[in-house]
Amino acid sequence: MPTTTVIRNIAWLVGWDGRNHVYLRDADLAFSGGAVTFVGKAYDGQADHEVDGRNRMVMPGLINVHTHAQSEAMRKGITDETHSPGFWHSSLYEHLPVFDPADEEGHRACLNVSLGELLLSGVTTVVDLSGPFDGWLDALADSGIRAVAAPFFRDARWYTDDGHELKYDWDTKAGRERFEKACRVIDLAQQHPSGRLSGMVSPSQIDTCSEELLRDSHAYAEERNLPWTIHAAQSATEFYEMQRRHGKTPIEWMQDMGVLTDRSIIAHCIFLDHHPWLHWTSRGDLDRMRDSGATVAHCPTVFSRRGITLRTLGGYIRHGINVGLGTDTYPHNMLDEMRTAAIAARVISESVADLTYSDVFHAATIAGAKALRRDDLGCLAVGARADFVSVDLKHPAMMPVREPLRSLMVVAAERAVRDVYVEGHRVVADGALTTIDLPTELERLEEGQKRMMAKGPERDWAGRTTDQMAPMALETVDSVN
Repeated sequence: MPTTTVIRNIAWLVGWDGRNHVYLRDADLAFSGGAVTFVGKAYDGQADHEVDGRNRMVMPGLINVHTHAQSEAMRKGITDETHSPGFWHSSLYEHLPVFDPADEEGHRACLNVSLGELLLSGVTTVVDLSGPFDGWLDALADSGIRAVAAPFFRDARWYTDDGHELKYDWDTKAGRERFEKACRVIDLAQQHPSGRLSGMVSPSQIDTCSEELLRDSHAYAEERNLPWTIHAAQSATEFYEMQRRHGKTPIEWMQDMGVLTDRSIIAHCIFLDHHPWLHWTSRGDLDRMRDSGATVAHCPTVFSRRGITLRTLGGYIRHGINVGLGTDTYPHNMLDEMRTAAIAARVISESVADLTYSDVFHAATIAGAKALRRDDLGCLAVGARADFVSVDLKHPAMMPVREPLRSLMVVAAERAVRDVYVEGHRVVADGALTTIDLPTELERLEEGQKRMMAKGPERDWAGRTTDQMAPMALETVDSVN
């Protein structure tokens, strides 16, 4: 029989009243069989295990709707401020194809480091958009996280011969084969014995997929009742390319194809037709997003590093668009991403009133659950999955404790995260991972980065070294005397 655990006398519990997150003071939380069974005052039922909740805030686990766990961690120290003037300084076309793990061992190290960072920052559910490899699903499950496997596929790859003209190498036969492989991997995820894995249909980018592949993959998602995700409106280059091909914005083209629906998650959805960089003649994309019920997967850190933001996050939310959050780059720190989301929105809107931290927390919980078509995630209520985070209110960064949720997002971030539970199992205990040997994985990651950098000149259109593409912040010298 399942045992019951109760956390008693929680100083601040972030509960769910059916419409909003709310604070409960000095409350109890009970869970059994992977589900929450009680939220409130003075639990008097069966308790096989009891935990002291004094000096703790307990909140629902965070939901990350977009990450590339197999690649981004290896780019640390490289793509922090790379320049690409021919592509509006997007790193997509010149740098990411060059700085990609060189081998499967590098991918595995990236995956484990990324999953560890996510758990330590309070993420309990993650969507991993990655290329499938043997052991991928088991690695996701072994981490203890709740994972949505989104094996990507496409008909074309990007390349450039000169650093300013984007070209496409098309192979629709290979694209179809990748789609069929992705479907098989999704089936395996749905059937995984851990019970914590599921699948998502993930054509890679709007400009690298044929209309046939987009329609067929969305139809497959409809048939299997799965979420469907794609990168779209993520660069000015892509916007103008879709206008050249179709005479339509990327979002407009998706709408016309019938793939912009309430099961669609659009990353990163920045360059809509109202974005000032485009100086476009229409203003219809925000309405299209709202009316379709589609979700935006917003990943502010990677874009803000290059001076790019949503215009604006608060504006999208007020327009009625569902916006979830993701970590599209290193660090895979969801709490840091949430803080960046708020700050970038206020800076670009020139107003603190653009949005609240409550809006950001909603995006990282309820909006993410809605995107995944799961009403049992992102909240603490009876019947929800027992995915939650315990925060140390006595951590110096959390004191004085006047407003704990904002203090966590604005100041303390992952430093105050003490325990993380997924499906009722503790995967972070006293601030340490119980499922991943992070120091070992970091060593493997460092070796993998060296192998990746050695291959850089072979992959770059101009044959440049890493030091040429991503110069060091400071000159290295033998002496300062």
